[in-house]
Amino acid sequence: MNIKLKKYCIHKNTTIKNALKSLDISAYKCLLVIEKNSKLIGTLTDGDLRRAIITGKSINNKITNYFNKKPKFVFEKKFNQKLINQYFKKDLINILPVVDQNLILKDIIKISDLLDNKEFKNKKNNFRRNDVVIMAGGFGKRLKPFTDILPKPLIPLNNKPLIEHIIDNFKIYGFNNFTLTTHYKNEILNAFFRTKNYKNLNIIFEKKPLGTIGALSNLNKISQNFFVSNCDTIIKTNYREILDFHKKDKNIATIVSCIKKYTLPYGDCKFDENGNFIKILEKPIIEIFANTGFYVFNKSILNYIQKNKYIDVPELFKILSKNNCKVGVYPIEEKDWVDTGQWKEYFEASKTI
Repeated sequence: MNIKLKKYCIHKNTTIKNALKSLDISAYKCLLVIEKNSKLIGTLTDGDLRRAIITGKSINNKITNYFNKKPKFVFEKKFNQKLINQYFKKDLINILPVVDQNLILKDIIKISDLLDNKEFKNKKNNFRRNDVVIMAGGFGKRLKPFTDILPKPLIPLNNKPLIEHIIDNFKIYGFNNFTLTTHYKNEILNAFFRTKNYKNLNIIFEKKPLGTIGALSNLNKISQNFFVSNCDTIIKTNYREILDFHKKDKNIATIVSCIKKYTLPYGDCKFDENGNFIKILEKPIIEIFANTGFYVFNKSILNYIQKNKYIDVPELFKILSKNNCKVGVYPIEEKDWVDTGQWKEYFEASKTI
């Protein structure tokens, strides 16, 4: 196999653990699954592995049962620019394999190859119609005294306001329709955005605080599936893949969750079901799935949020659970979540952004 192609490929007998390592160094978060003689048999994305992990599959399992066995591809010498553009824009892919008649991998086309292509950049359908709601109405009490002067979304992070980091990340993936829910120091936010050239940005003012999610009840029009983000959380992963995961699983809500690991500073005594001592685990590592404050919702979720009623995120998910609504979790690695809601996290973020 061409050495250039090797870094984009993975064998079908690779373990989930090793596949995660390969995906971690891949700029496109997608690998081509091959078998003997470099025959293409599928693709493997972050989302495929996340589904396996979240259902409790061992990372030592092979990827055989988890990759997409119906990959998009083009035959060498039998494709044109129009077909390539269609795949990248309609099918939410980042790399496109080129194969011969026997499905032997010959080359790949990367989305980065098209970014300078005027036809690709100027097409309106290169942009996603899904709305983005940024919850920006909080008081930011944990970031005082900065928030005595500025609303939290405008606190600078490396010479750019937090809110602009969030907006710019969405725009990278073609999401350009934004709604901000505001309350505290609303007039300063309004003045700031009057100086910016955001064509598709709407600001909704909360007359009274409505909690961490209640302001969604004030939305008038919204896309079938839409993003919701806190104004102090920055997610560094592929937003199109999160949306694809949400839609494929037909969730009413998808929580983007960060896998965080903590080492206990003590030995942990273990007992059997009868209370008999078994062993001591010295400084065990505990793994949790932390809520990042970043979600994808189906608009039917608005049926569970009362108009102008105070409601926080945990309460909303209790309601969804009671009504047997399907909620998914999209796990990301710790390095892909930048939390700036407290001073410690804010200073750490300034080193990584």
